[in-house]
Amino acid sequence: MAVDPTGRDLRDFLREEPQAPVVMLNLLRFAPGGRDSYARYAAELRETFLPRYGAEVIYAGDGARALVAEDGQAWDAVLLVRYPDREAFCRMVADPEYQRVTRLRTVALREAVLQPTTPWPAA
Repeated sequence: MAVDPTGRDLRDFLREEPQAPVVMLNLLRFAPGGRDSYARYAAELRETFLPRYGAEVIYAGDGARALVAEDGQAWDAVLLVRYPDREAFCRMVADPEYQRVTRLRTVALREAVLQPTTPWPAA
């Protein structure tokens, strides 16, 4: 299972309104012992990279028993991260310093979903 976006994924992602704000839904399934590695990654992300690129975690929590889902669709953790725009996200993942830290995330995860979302217009 893939846990990191590819260059092609990022190019396609950037083509869709590069200056529009985006909230990234992160669904995470940890590898055995992966929570500790992910916690180190998350600390680096919060302290260094999110502020550098104008982003913020708006929610982070452990997954609970799913109310509506097929078997195997429950996730260990869920995060919502707001980026000022898609370009900021792409600049962050291209940052050589970030790339050195992201290995902590890669080894921590067995499976992941990174789902970009865009806000609905105010009702």
